Amino acid sequence: MNAKFVVYPAIDVRDGRVVRLMQGDYARETRYADDPLELARLYADAGATWLHLVDLDAARAGGYTLSPLLEKIKMGTGLRVQTGGGIRSESQLKSLFAAGADRIVIGSLAVTDRGCVAEWIDRYGCTRLTIALDARCGEDGLWRTATHGWTQQGQYSLRELVGFYGDVGLRHLLCTDIARDGMLSGPNMALYALLSKWAPRMELQASGGARNLADLRAIRDAGCDGIVLGKALLEGRLRLSDALSC
Repeated sequence: MNAKFVVYPAIDVRDGRVVRLMQGDYARETRYADDPLELARLYADAGATWLHLVDLDAARAGGYTLSPLLEKIKMGTGLRVQTGGGIRSESQLKSLFAAGADRIVIGSLAVTDRGCVAEWIDRYGCTRLTIALDARCGEDGLWRTATHGWTQQGQYSLRELVGFYGDVGLRHLLCTDIARDGMLSGPNMALYALLSKWAPRMELQASGGARNLADLRAIRDAGCDGIVLGKALLEGRLRLSDALSC
């Protein structure tokens, strides 16, 4: 059991609304709430300490747009926030820190420009960034990373990138099995077993497929340090208060 296991309720925003995609497909969108700030308040009231906030529009096109919402969440809820989507430059990074981000999620750039992101880890500290390495498993069994809102394939395998970021001292790693995301089919335990071997010194966040308390306990007992929960909470299949106390 991991005593420091953290549950991150997720709010994915597209066109100002809370949505979820199936397997990262922008054409397979389900809308849930018109007011992301109100949902953040509900999560805080349920006992959450962290929030995972994603700008889906920017994840694909670049240029994070949720700074005003981030500021309101920080002022109105007391939540700590890890957030990302389309972070492509250091000026954007600084802007998000100024808006109140506690931890910034870097996805596409962590694949396309490893050197730049390694410099950021050194400059801002290993606890201020979460690297999101989201991947698909090919027929050959190789895990390949995806970028730009999961619309493009990265040039490095998942294992190569995990090794690289381990060498530069990364602390927080978030990994999603894209095939499981939004499907409520259960987390890919084999993937997290691999990651625990590849990155024993990182704090690993699971994402994709969780549907009930049994899934959360399995992820926790496998050695993960946290889990990002989206669709299961939004559809009422899992109560956040129960997840936080599992």
